[in-house]
Amino acid sequence: MTNSTQNRFGFSNFAETWNGRLAMLGFVIGLGTELLTGQGILSQIGL
Repeated sequence: MTNSTQNRFGFSNFAETWNGRLAMLGFVIGLGTELLTGQGILSQIGL
């Protein structure tokens, strides 16, 4: 394995950066969906 592919798995800066970006994207999508529908996220999935 080369060093560039080895750093893409596990706790690395690459993985943590993408995890943070996807978490922020999910939060914004959830907030937008809540604003558009008027329902909370949990009520939308039936809980």
